[in-house]
Amino acid sequence: MKSKLLAWVPARAAAVAMLTLGALGAQPAHAEFPDRPLRIVVPFTPGGGTDIVARQLAKGLTDELGQSVIVENRPGGSTIIGTENVAKSPPDGYTMLMATFAHAVNPAIHKKLPYDTERAFAPVALIGKSPNVLVVSPNSKFKFKSVQDILTYARANPGKLTFGSYGNGTSAHLAGELFKSLAKVDILHVPYKGSGPGINDLIGGQIDMIFSTSASVSGQVKNDQLRALAVTTQDRSPSYPGVPTVAEAGVPGYYVDSWYGVFVAQGTPGAVIERLNAAIKNVSTKPDFQAALELEGLAASVGTPAALGEYVKQEEARWSKIVREAGITDNP
Repeated sequence: MKSKLLAWVPARAAAVAMLTLGALGAQPAHAEFPDRPLRIVVPFTPGGGTDIVARQLAKGLTDELGQSVIVENRPGGSTIIGTENVAKSPPDGYTMLMATFAHAVNPAIHKKLPYDTERAFAPVALIGKSPNVLVVSPNSKFKFKSVQDILTYARANPGKLTFGSYGNGTSAHLAGELFKSLAKVDILHVPYKGSGPGINDLIGGQIDMIFSTSASVSGQVKNDQLRALAVTTQDRSPSYPGVPTVAEAGVPGYYVDSWYGVFVAQGTPGAVIERLNAAIKNVSTKPDFQAALELEGLAASVGTPAALGEYVKQEEARWSKIVREAGITDNP
């Protein structure tokens, strides 16, 4: 009896093994990426420049990838709240971050970030660059018509003028701080949780100026709700004909570039990153996408993941020095 039982056990095990292998063989192959909806996290409120760019990209990617791509706004904490959400998401490519200038400067300003910027993210693609624009309200009590008007008043009245930003560490903030430092003027910083509230207060006269991303104010400039006094780039912008650079308007050595780039959580498979990069490149060639970005003063310039990673490292090095010299902290 014992010998019969011992003979039965291996036979039983072999049968189970064959059934298991058969079941595994019958399973479908791993689905090709993507096989479900994706999301782009925007660390700002709806309606601002970053949100506009993200929604245009989401629209194009939906067509390109064959899956819905939704935009999820997670503002606050100088973009840290939304950025942390992506850092802690599964590394599968289904959650993307629409990063901006703040992504490169936050490590210098915030000493205790809930993520490691260099280790928590993998670059996917730079979307493009644009100037920031120094804008004022035509209805302001000061009636500023040039950068020199601002400098003259600010030097005679230190601490009396205000400039808004879309959060501590955003390009609008650092552009204003660099202006103060190079021009040697004292202007009070007023941070907002996104561009929409800041622009509304500028139009309403609650603040005096914003070094805004172009995408956030191009419409208001065209409608004469805001007046563009200068662009922050080294060269003049074709989107603002006749508008000088800040450097040529009276602050030598001044320049700031705004940029938009897509990141995913570190550990995302390389093949998935390449798929997303290729899809973004294809979207960037579409006339409707290019036209939409041009309306916001942004030129599409999609490169490789490695190129975005290197660009961000250069930005981090430059702004770390500026932040340190200006004494900027996470308690403005």
